[in-house]
Amino acid sequence: MKRPVLRRFLWLALVLCLGFASWVWLRPYDWRPDPQARCRVVVAQVTQDRSYYWLDLQLKMRPAESHDLMKPVHLLTAGGREIEPADTTLVGERDKGTTGMWLKFWLEERDLAGPLDLRINDGRLRIRSGSGVPRLGRSGTEVFPSSNW
Repeated sequence: MKRPVLRRFLWLALVLCLGFASWVWLRPYDWRPDPQARCRVVVAQVTQDRSYYWLDLQLKMRPAESHDLMKPVHLLTAGGREIEPADTTLVGERDKGTTGMWLKFWLEERDLAGPLDLRINDGRLRIRSGSGVPRLGRSGTEVFPSSNW
């Protein structure tokens, strides 16, 4: 009599855990990205390099949109600094145009003191809403699937 009840409870717990894991894994980086930016953030990665940090951003272009190469891209820090990318990699196909971008920024520790925004095309994307240097673990690298870091 107790085994069927326990079995149902375990199945329910499994389904709830799988649902939560799916929600965490599949949720977008930002629920409402600025449409003027023409793209959305997929993931951010921070890597420590001695006393500095590399911030890698993966962006995906909105369908039927393209990045305006004539407009500058800047990372805006809470301290008011505007940082240009150290490296930009465009992703796409010849007939489809640019479908994504990788941006790499070289940051000082003070740049991670507060929120970060990315000014791209005619819009702004929230990169980070937290403050302080993020915990990077033993590897010195951490991947952030949302702006809550």
